[in-house]
Amino acid sequence: MTKPCLAVGSLGGTITMTRDDGDGRGVTPSLTVADLLAAVPGLANSTELLTRTLATAPGASLGFADVLAAMDWARQAVDDGAAAAVLVQGTDTLEETSYLLDLHWDREQPLVLTGAMRPPRQPGADGPANILAASAVATAPSSRGLGVLVTINDEVHAARRIRKSDATALDAFTSAPFGPLARIHEGAVVYANRPRRWAALPRPTAAHVPRVALLEASLGDDGALLETVCDAGYDGVVLSAFGAGHVSATMAAAVSKAVEHVPVLLTSRTGSGSVLSRTYGFTGSEQDLLARGVVSAGWLDAHKARILLWSLIATGSPLRRIREVVAARGGHPSGPDQN
Repeated sequence: MTKPCLAVGSLGGTITMTRDDGDGRGVTPSLTVADLLAAVPGLANSTELLTRTLATAPGASLGFADVLAAMDWARQAVDDGAAAAVLVQGTDTLEETSYLLDLHWDREQPLVLTGAMRPPRQPGADGPANILAASAVATAPSSRGLGVLVTINDEVHAARRIRKSDATALDAFTSAPFGPLARIHEGAVVYANRPRRWAALPRPTAAHVPRVALLEASLGDDGALLETVCDAGYDGVVLSAFGAGHVSATMAAAVSKAVEHVPVLLTSRTGSGSVLSRTYGFTGSEQDLLARGVVSAGWLDAHKARILLWSLIATGSPLRRIREVVAARGGHPSGPDQN
């Protein structure tokens, strides 16, 4: 029986971090993809591996260019015959990088991301198990056509839904309110939740690298920071608003000025559930902000909304197109294959 070819690339992160026991410093990225795979029992016996150490950086230091370059490598790997690709990275930005990749991944072959919450030398290190599980997900026929997936702690999450909700726990990742897509059971992938896939957006080029601010509403916010962001020439803004999409009355006045210059997306800072559209009517409510010209991001959380807005601006989408795509992708969470 021919073994499937699996491409595995590493960008760094906790899963690669070690330290010199004598220098007193904390862990830092150092391991290569070969080092990581050497700790995964049996993987080389069942899979032909194509590997690349793409970067050795903490997740917090990754940028858009790093992620898109990793996608280009994974694309080339599957075009050259790999059955799927796995990318290993730091968990700090996993919820954002996976969604950026999902927006632009235009292959049927699975692209699966994973990482670890514990460094390799810590007791109970989860990296090897996560890589093995991600490899099983990537090579499973049932994973084809689902876009970008994240596999961690024996769960499979859709990139568009996953969120890091704990700083250190092994079960740090959730997909509230709809839950993970699948679980790993005795080494096999069991899907129970399969959202339909959106068509890929065009890949951004280096011609324009937009700046998109993410501002969170807080007690006593008078909108001055929003005005500062607009004055600084940012290309877009995502408002992480109170509750179901609310800001203060003074912030609402600043929003009216901001929408004259840049697209402003409205999300909830709760990180779960959708912003409303027709329930509250006070100044600064969701109805008031929509009337002022903000774009509702619906079910998308603030981080996902920022990635989507960045991608649309980076590919030259006008405001009309931004409104259409954000409304569609932020609407029903299992939305149709369009836009």
